[in-house]
Parts: sequence; structure tokens; C-alpha cells
Amino acid sequence: MNKTSVEESIVRDFSLAPEGHLKIDWVEAHMPVLNRIKKQFEQEQPFKGLKVAICLHLEAKTAYLAKVIQAGGAKVTITGSNPLSTQDDVCAALAEDGVTVLAKYNPDPEEFKALQIKALETQPDLIIDDGGDFVTILASERPDLISTIRGGAEETTTGIIRLKALEKQGELHFPMVAVNDAYCKYLFDNRYGTGQSAFDGIIRTTNLVIAGKTVVVVGYGWCGKGVAMRAKGLGANVIVTEVDPIKAVEAHMDGFHVMPMVEAAKLGDFFIAVTGNKDVITGEHYDVMKDGAILCNAGHFDVEVNKPELAKRSESIRTVRKNIEEYKFRDGRKMYLLAEGRLVNLAAADGHPAEIMDTTFALQALGLKYVNDQYEQLGKKVVNVPYEIDQQVASYKLESLGITIDKLSDEQIAYLDSWKA
Repeated sequence: MNKTSVEESIVRDFSLAPEGHLKIDWVEAHMPVLNRIKKQFEQEQPFKGLKVAICLHLEAKTAYLAKVIQAGGAKVTITGSNPLSTQDDVCAALAEDGVTVLAKYNPDPEEFKALQIKALETQPDLIIDDGGDFVTILASERPDLISTIRGGAEETTTGIIRLKALEKQGELHFPMVAVNDAYCKYLFDNRYGTGQSAFDGIIRTTNLVIAGKTVVVVGYGWCGKGVAMRAKGLGANVIVTEVDPIKAVEAHMDGFHVMPMVEAAKLGDFFIAVTGNKDVITGEHYDVMKDGAILCNAGHFDVEVNKPELAKRSESIRTVRKNIEEYKFRDGRKMYLLAEGRLVNLAAADGHPAEIMDTTFALQALGLKYVNDQYEQLGKKVVNVPYEIDQQVASYKLESLGITIDKLSDEQIAYLDSWKA
């Protein structure tokens, strides 16, 4: 046990640590790419003497990422990016392992924000962010904490949107690597990770069958593609709603029904929002939904399913199972909201599989090293993960799977670089 980190940490209950250690040990055994990077960091010490603050969904896989960054020589402080995804046993265990943890499951909104600010008050050199929470606090509330920060890495689609808005307004004061936009993130994490973990949360929470039901997927980005694919695999009739005509054509050619949300609302049994935008399921949709419709969100914030309009139509609201709120409408219909409209895959389950987060968090770790090495040259903007890092992570993953692939010969490389046939 690390006495200093335990004393500095704010967690719910240190007696929960043994169970948290088991969870972290389990994911470590299933994250071979991060294991390899950890050994590399232990030798190279890329973060020696630096402070790193992390704001992510605080469960076992994230805890192991924090330990990998710590192995590179950093003093790490971590806080949660969602009040319902924080796991108290993991927090306790991670604090014992030397990371300062400032997080609890389901704190009130004021304490949740205060813990995020406290993490930034450690005056970090580098940050890892999720949904732009840290960067938004720095830009809107605590600009006095910006001066020490060299740069950081962002995990999500929503976060990239916020970062680019800040950059456009001249309010981004350090480089942020768009981990979400790397191939090894959105092709695997957003698609296969979200697809599996969203239904893990839905099935675990409702204990209902998916086969034969109509699932409405709101948004056909990479997360939406994954959710639709998994719904189809589970035997559902899948409807996709979109605002982008290109994605709508893609969904149609992938074999899904495509229609406006107000039409899909009449047909759906399950509704899964994955847009990153607000108010994609609203009052006009509730007005035509079936009795018993189940609503959930796999986007970042709890604004995709409009909860005030849901409550406005209700004569009673009650919790009928853990993570299920029943809204009884005045006309007798009942709607069910999962996990308070927060990320269903994390608030009602354990998030993406360990093997998926292995590649994503490898990008985070190597992306953070890249920022630290190059921050003076990168400028105050959103930057892409270098393609070489993407390929490196994919190569490590293939090695861990025992898969080998072909390589171009010198003659083939020359041919591809030439204009001659």
C-alpha cells in the first residue's frame, strides 16, 4: 500500500480494495498491448518527474492505464468522467497502488465537479480527458490552472467536437491529441466496443430478449454502426435514424430500415441514442411511442434523451429495477429510461471489453508520450495521432494474437511510389 496516495485520495471506502485489485488483475491479464507498453515505459521513463491528471470512466481498465502511465515515471491523479461509471472498489485499489484517486460512485453534482477541479489543482503537466470535461473547466472556470499544462489526449467524439470549438474560438491553450479519431480507436472501440457493451448494459439491466424486437438506433456514426450490427446479430429488426444523407445511404445499403425519428418512434421497442448531440429523442417522439418502450443512451452526455420532456408527460416516476426508471404517462402508457439517460454501457455495465480498450488505451499512452515529446512544436490545436503510432498499436495487437501478415517488397514499394505502370 502507498501511504501517500491513500492519504491524498478521496474515495468511498478503502475496505473495498481487495475486490478492486482482483478486477484490475483480470483486465491486466487481457491487455497484452498495454502490458508491452508498460515494460517499455518502465525502461524509458518518458514521464519522469511529471504530473499527469486523468479524467475517464473510472473502472478497472482505466485503472490499469493509470498504472501504465505511472510506470513511465509520472505522479498520476485520476478522477471520474461520469458519476455512475465510477467503481468504488477499483478506486480504493488504485489508491493503494500509488495513484491519487479523487472519485466516488454517484456523488452529488457539486461534489462530482469539485473532485474534477481538485484533480486539476494538482497543476498537471499533461492531461487525459474524456468528453472535454477537463478542458471545459479550464476554459470556463479555472484558467489560472492552464499555465503548467503541456498538452494532453482526448478520448471521445464529443470531446473532439468541444476541443475543435475551443480551438476555433482561440480558447485552446495547448495541443490535444484526438485519440478518438485514430483508426485503432474508432474502427474497434467505437464500433465493436460500443456495440457489445451497450447491449451488455441493456440485457444486464432489463433481462429482456432482443430477438424479434424492433431496435431504433439513433445515429449511424461508428458507434451507431456497432450498435446496429450487434442488434442485428441478436435477431432484432433494426431501424436507423440519421441527419447525414451519406450515412443514411450507408445504413440502407448495410441492410437496415432508414426513416425519420418521428416515424421510427411509432415502431420501436428499444431506442438507443448514439449521436453526441442533444434532444434526439424528445416530446414529439414520446407522444407516439408504444406502451413499454425502453430508452437509453450510448453517447457521452445524458442530453440525447430529453428527460425534462419525459417527466413533463408523466404522472408518476419510480425506480422499478436497478438502473430502470418507469415514467407513467397520463394516458396510461409507460416508458422506461435506463441508467438515468447516461452511458448505458458504463453506467449499467462494465464498459467496453478489456481486449478492445487494450488498443484504445495503448493509443492514449503513446499519444500522451508523443505530446510530451513534441508539445513545443505542435501548437495550440487539436492534432491527430500519428499514423505510425496507429500502425504500431495494430502491429502489437497482431503479435499478441499470434497473427502475421505480408509485407511489401522493395519493388512493390517503388511501384506504388511511381507514376509508371
